[in-house]
Amino acid sequence: MKRAHRLPSTIVLSMAALACSSAGAQAADVIITAERLLDVRTGRMVQRPEILVRDGKVVSIRPDAGAPQAAGGATRIDLPGMTLLPGLIDMHVHLDSDPTYGGYSYLEYNERFWSALAVAHAGRTLDAGFTTVRNVGASDWNDVGLSQAIAAGKVRGPRIIPAAWSFGATGGHCDSTYFPPSMEEKNPYNADGPDEVRKSVRALRKYGAQVIKVCATGGVFSRNTEPGQQQMNYGELRAAVEEAGQWGLKVAAHAHGAAGIKDAIRAGVTTIEHASLIDDEGIQLAKKHGAWLSMDIYNGDYTAAEGKKNGVLEDNLRKDREVTEIQRQNFKKAHAAGVKMVFGTDAGIYPHGDNGKQFALMVKYGMTPLQAIQAATVNAAEALGRLDVGVVEAGRVADLVAVGGDPLRDVRVLETPAVVIQGGAVVKRAAP
Repeated sequence: MKRAHRLPSTIVLSMAALACSSAGAQAADVIITAERLLDVRTGRMVQRPEILVRDGKVVSIRPDAGAPQAAGGATRIDLPGMTLLPGLIDMHVHLDSDPTYGGYSYLEYNERFWSALAVAHAGRTLDAGFTTVRNVGASDWNDVGLSQAIAAGKVRGPRIIPAAWSFGATGGHCDSTYFPPSMEEKNPYNADGPDEVRKSVRALRKYGAQVIKVCATGGVFSRNTEPGQQQMNYGELRAAVEEAGQWGLKVAAHAHGAAGIKDAIRAGVTTIEHASLIDDEGIQLAKKHGAWLSMDIYNGDYTAAEGKKNGVLEDNLRKDREVTEIQRQNFKKAHAAGVKMVFGTDAGIYPHGDNGKQFALMVKYGMTPLQAIQAATVNAAEALGRLDVGVVEAGRVADLVAVGGDPLRDVRVLETPAVVIQGGAVVKRAAP
């Protein structure tokens, strides 16, 4: 159930002064205060922090700052009673996907329809407290264009690490699998064999991909594939990792099935997406190689409740029913074994803006609230290889969320953050 937080007038007044500011263009210093700040590395609460922000980045954090003081020429954002955390990171979204169009219903619309929806989805994601996302698969370069528009300050949204087209084997999960041969529908970056994989990686990077997404196994929402089927072999996966690495990019692998998961880990893939049917050997390989698991354990609830109404085909609903609880139990087992985890939701399979609902499921299936938060902050930043997000500390971007409560006691407060700050500017506040 969503929680609404009424903000004191001091917060509203402080944020009103920033309402028209661009997140990337702060003209003056900004001072942010709150009741407490969560240090996501240690789980320690910094009491009464005073955060100095300059040009969108954190300059310093002063604990036990006491009552707000005059700030000279700085703009103040005073959040009494609030808990601050770093801006959240979702490592698996599809901003140009909308779950209310299932099966074949999406064919009623022009391709640019999805580009337009992605803009609204980006705004909802930002309002949910996710200031950075990794978009691991989009049609028609939608995520690349959207990331450029957000960076240019033309539309609201999180910082996007785009994969552009995800790709895999002909007839596999990332191909177009819903049409007869007369339609000649296919993914333009299908790759069969290591040389074709390398060419697809190069082409995607050329046009804006900042991470490479491959499909190692079948999936739930494709037709004529099963989640457990391996569809890219070790040689193809290794070619993707080598070629991406040569260009300075990391690889994410869609992999539900145990065999595909293990070959992806052996090949050096950075993040395993879904990992639903991972076995004990796969868990040990993930620990040995330092692979991160990104397991979307919330969205099955949405699909079970709304999928049929949305037009999802029965075969896809069947696969979702078969996989959901197994994935959750394997999440619990992998976490207990010490495998590294990041927060990834597959938003687009369920409504954008509900990303924070996964935190409660992560806690239900074995994590502490702090560990779930770390998956969406410091862990995600490490998996991305980025030193500018994921932690509130000097030198990093001043992305923060404020909640009215203690997320270490009730992680569900992260479902509806009261305030979102991006680059030192307030970009969302709860309605009074």
